[in-house]
Amino acid sequence: MLIKSLAGLIAAAALGLFAGCSTMCAEPGAFCAPEVANTSGPPPPPPVAIPAPPGPAAMPQPTPNHTIRIALLLPLKSSTLAKAAEAVRDGFMAAWDHDRDGFLIDVIATGDTPQEGLDAYARAAAEADIIVGPLTRSSIDLLAGSAVLIRPTIALSHSQGVALPRQMLAVGLSNESEADQVAQWAALEHPNGRALVLAGPAVWQQRIAKAFEASWADLGRYSQRVDLPIENNTVDKDALDQLGVRVGVDRPELLFAALDPNELRQVRSALVLVIPSYGTSSINPGEPGTKVPELDGIRLVDLPWVVLHDNPGVMAYPRRHASGQALDLDRMYALGIDAFRIARQVVQHPNAPFTLDGVTGLLTISFDGTTQGFARKEAPVIYQDGAFHPAQGTR
Repeated sequence: MLIKSLAGLIAAAALGLFAGCSTMCAEPGAFCAPEVANTSGPPPPPPVAIPAPPGPAAMPQPTPNHTIRIALLLPLKSSTLAKAAEAVRDGFMAAWDHDRDGFLIDVIATGDTPQEGLDAYARAAAEADIIVGPLTRSSIDLLAGSAVLIRPTIALSHSQGVALPRQMLAVGLSNESEADQVAQWAALEHPNGRALVLAGPAVWQQRIAKAFEASWADLGRYSQRVDLPIENNTVDKDALDQLGVRVGVDRPELLFAALDPNELRQVRSALVLVIPSYGTSSINPGEPGTKVPELDGIRLVDLPWVVLHDNPGVMAYPRRHASGQALDLDRMYALGIDAFRIARQVVQHPNAPFTLDGVTGLLTISFDGTTQGFARKEAPVIYQDGAFHPAQGTR
C-alpha cells in the first residue's frame, strides 16, 4: 500500500514512491520515498561509458560447478533512503544465510540519483548472473528504457507507468494492491454491501481511497466518500459530529478507512453505531501486544512478517531488531527476505511459473526471460485485544 514513518521511515523517506511503491514515505504502512535527496552532497561520478550490448542475457542456469552471482543494488549512500536500503539488505542477507549454497552476493551501494544507479547497474551487469534492485520508481523507469538492461532483474518497487521489458520483474510492496485485496475481502463478507470510504487529505490517503473505490466499483458495488479535515493528526471535531449523523442516517454496511490508526481511533470513538471497518496496513495499530481498544474488530491486510509472528515460514528467519522497530523498516526487511527467495527460485527453476509462501505474502510469479507476472496476497487479519487473528476463508 502496497508501502509510516518514512517520515517514520518505508524512516527516512517522504512521500513519493510504494502505485505500487516500494520504498518509504511519511505514511503508515508506506512503501515510499523521495526520488531525489533533500540535502546536497558531493557530485556523483561521471556516467560510465556503456557499449551497446549484444542483447539480453539468457536466464542463468544453475550447474553443479557454477556459483550464481547475485548483485544487490541499493541506495545505501542516499541521504534519505539509507535506512530503508539497510533494512532490505539485512533481510536479503538473512535469507541468503538461510539458503546460501551455490549463491554469491555482491552488495552494490548507490546514492540518490537514478543516473548513479544506472551506472552502478552497468558495472554490476558485467559480472552478475541476476540483479536485484533498484529500490526507487524513478531508477526503475530509467533502467527499464536503457540498453544496459541485459541481465534478469528483480526490481524492488514498481514503475510509474513505464512498461517493463521482459528481463525485469517488479516485486515491490503496494498500498494500492492492498486496497484491492481489502475490497475483494469486504465483498465476500458483504455481498450487497454499501461502503463508506473515509480519507484524510494526505496524498497517500487519497491514493488508497481511490484504489479501493475503483476495485469496489469493478465488483459492482456502491460506495460513498467522505474526506475528513485532519490537522496535526487530529480529525476536526465538527467533521466527526457530522460523520456520526450521516452514519446514523445512511447506515452503511462497512467502512473503508484510508487513515492511520490514530485517526481511525478518533473516528470509531465518535460513532455510536459499530460498523465493520476495513483498511490496508496503514491502520495497523502496531506490533502484536499493542492494545488499542477503540480499534478492536478492525479488518486489515498486512505482511505475514508483521502480523503473523508465529507463522512457521516467518519464524524461519531472524528478527532484525528487538521489539520497537518502526513497522515500515520491518516491512522493508521482509521485502529483502522475499527478494532473495524469489531470485533463488527463478534461478533454480527457470522458465517455470511458481508460487512462494513468503514473509510478505503468498506470491505468484512467472519470470522466464520472455514474460513476467507477479501478484502478492498479504495476510488478512482481524485485530482484537492487541492480537492479530487470521481471517478464515480469505486466502
